[in-house]
Amino acid sequence: MSTKVALVTGGSRGLGRNMAIALAKKGIYIVLTYNSNKTAADEVVSEIQSLGQKAVAFQLDTSNIKQFDNFLKEVTEHLQEKRGNPSFDFLINNAGTALYALATETTEEKVDEMFNIHYKGVFFLTQKALPFLNDGGGIINISSGLTRFTLPGSSVYASMKTAVETLTRYLAKELGSRKIRVNVVAPGAIETDFGGGRTRDNKEINAFIAGNTALGRTGLPDDIGGVVAFLCTEEAYWINGQRIEVSGGQGL
Repeated sequence: MSTKVALVTGGSRGLGRNMAIALAKKGIYIVLTYNSNKTAADEVVSEIQSLGQKAVAFQLDTSNIKQFDNFLKEVTEHLQEKRGNPSFDFLINNAGTALYALATETTEEKVDEMFNIHYKGVFFLTQKALPFLNDGGGIINISSGLTRFTLPGSSVYASMKTAVETLTRYLAKELGSRKIRVNVVAPGAIETDFGGGRTRDNKEINAFIAGNTALGRTGLPDDIGGVVAFLCTEEAYWINGQRIEVSGGQGL
């Protein structure tokens, strides 16, 4: 049985799926969340089990803070039953949705939606999870290359991710006494179904990004999961309070 446990939000698809599988390959027990697609989540669990590892999926809308207490009760009761200990070691705040809209066209409703998913949800899930997070563990917040380089239409999304990057540094300082490391992984543009799959499926956007990336292509999910998994190893212990961009040199 693996000795460590990781909670990955938004682990049923895209980057979250890749992170969950990469972590499982490190021998880590996976708890993943999905918003609505239970079938996809179950497929990830099955794939992890086929590797000889353990995984379980729970429904969670990370924008709805009222769900968090019951969600954590379910998770900790499951871990207590299956492992004899309700705690976990790593929290990966990955769940999120895209917003492509110019600032002049963005509604208050959309700003609130982005805030709830990408900042408020991250803040309060982390806060409520901390009593169950083992000392010496870690938190990884998923940000975006868009906090460093700019593309029209992502001002609100990127602003929320910038806030999470600042929060990460503060948490690293505040949780240092518990030896909990807190870092940011900031992917560049990746070929997934995120944002309707536009990076993957729109040939013009894909070619633009590839031409603006030092390594000459857009990113793939496999480019990201292994970095997150590495940050959950002892070899990465001395990395703390850092923003690690994984973009192939996009926008240099």
